[in-house]
Amino acid sequence: MKIALLQINPTVGDLTGNAQLIADAAASAKRAGAELAVTPELALAGYLPRDLLLSRGFVDRCWDVAATLAKTLAGGPAVLVGLPEPNPSDEGRPLFNTAVLMQSGTLGQRFRKSLLPTYDVFDEDRYFEPFRGPEMLEICGRRLGISICEDVWNDRDFWKRRRYHFDPIQELAKAGAQAIVNLSASPFAAGKYRLRDEMLGNLAAKHRVPVLYVNQVGGNDDLLFDGNSCAFSSSGEPIARGRAFASDVVIVDLDKQQPMAAANNVLAEAEIWDALVLGTRDYVRKCGFKSVVLGLSGGVDSALTAAIAADAVGKDKVLGVLMPSPFSSKGSVDDALELAKQLGIETQTLPIEPAMKAMESTLAPAFSGTARDVTEENIQARIRGNLLMALSNKRGALLLTTGNKSELAVGYCTLYGDMSGGLAVIADVPKTMVYRVAQWLNTSRGRAVIPESTLTKAPSAELRPNQTDQDSLPPYDVLDAILERHVEHHEPADAIVAAGFDAATVHRVLGLVRRAEFKRKQAAPGLKVTDRAFGTGWRMPIAARVDL
Repeated sequence: MKIALLQINPTVGDLTGNAQLIADAAASAKRAGAELAVTPELALAGYLPRDLLLSRGFVDRCWDVAATLAKTLAGGPAVLVGLPEPNPSDEGRPLFNTAVLMQSGTLGQRFRKSLLPTYDVFDEDRYFEPFRGPEMLEICGRRLGISICEDVWNDRDFWKRRRYHFDPIQELAKAGAQAIVNLSASPFAAGKYRLRDEMLGNLAAKHRVPVLYVNQVGGNDDLLFDGNSCAFSSSGEPIARGRAFASDVVIVDLDKQQPMAAANNVLAEAEIWDALVLGTRDYVRKCGFKSVVLGLSGGVDSALTAAIAADAVGKDKVLGVLMPSPFSSKGSVDDALELAKQLGIETQTLPIEPAMKAMESTLAPAFSGTARDVTEENIQARIRGNLLMALSNKRGALLLTTGNKSELAVGYCTLYGDMSGGLAVIADVPKTMVYRVAQWLNTSRGRAVIPESTLTKAPSAELRPNQTDQDSLPPYDVLDAILERHVEHHEPADAIVAAGFDAATVHRVLGLVRRAEFKRKQAAPGLKVTDRAFGTGWRMPIAARVDL
């Protein structure tokens, strides 16, 4: 029996477009001789639909489109399609997270998700009722256990601590499943594919049944999906694998479980680059933009963001704006121009000194008797933000912000200034990783796409004479190590100090993180590439007094 894993890139809410993606992929599956095809989780609606699921009209429309799609698929393989299903009971959540079987032009058997995640970016308990009990699909003489995403992430023997008391896969195995099929929409994080492969391989070997896993690909808002759909034999060996960060149709032959090589060990820098390019491309495309604009400072953050944008949307659709001030060094201007030349993107230069003088003149009476401080620095950033937003409005181009995760964590950024924009491309990339990805890019292209001087000079916002980031912050290698422990691993100050970090530095950094919360709440959506990002899954209070 051949089963096709339809690794597609759906757009949230685009029911007609998503149905066409499913139909096209199913046609490819038919040509390959598949007898069953399987989409990712909630593929018809797109994942995550979030509060679109609260609209009964949207859910009803899903089923109208599903009925039409079933007729379109008639004559091809049976297809399991993910979509939200109304819960007919007068108790519990209003919906099930469901896969429906489309066969012979009709909607048939339903299969419902058991485990509903409520951690990190997930809030499925807000919408869905959990289902209990094994759900089997009898097809082509096979007994297939059908599961949805989180259902495979609760194996007692794999995890030190399980989140749920119930193990749907164990129940499917006990009920005689001859193979486990899982419909997933598993958000990307760097290196996660290795953990997922290990988990699925262990699961297959433990229950002595093949495990087939189809994952969504693409970007939807801040979430990225890497694809990498796969299958493992009953002995836990990989037998099929889809492409990373691209749509694919993966054929799995259950009668010929030929082991294949394990997944290549992908460099974190390469993986993050591919994820950010795909996420930027999809955000621009799915939001209806045709081009992008961003500020070019001559620093590494704007350089990497520009390089990502050029790959994502095309060099002819990127405008880089230089906005030098009296504090901008000639080296920074030269680096920005050299970057633009290497990328082949358009530039405009808008000096901000006249606007700075106008602002100083206007504010002079109000500021009389006060010393220059960070206020004047923020005014420069906000002038630049206004110029960029004006160009964005006039061109109908999406403004990309260029701040990194380290800056966003400690508030080293200006509201309504450098934080202005519609997408924060590298907002989940720590500063040290920004340098690593930039250096990887130059190595992989065999030339200095990002000027070498950009990578070697001391980082600076250039908002006052001779300023460097380290005037205000610890060295980035120290800062990022502290932030990783605190943000991603939830370590308190005493644990970080016990690991060997200077106590005063730790308390200062954690205090900055806490005080910057109000800025992060107003930040543009940032593409998630780590286990814990300042986005959908970050739910900290602003008005709070916390001893960290």
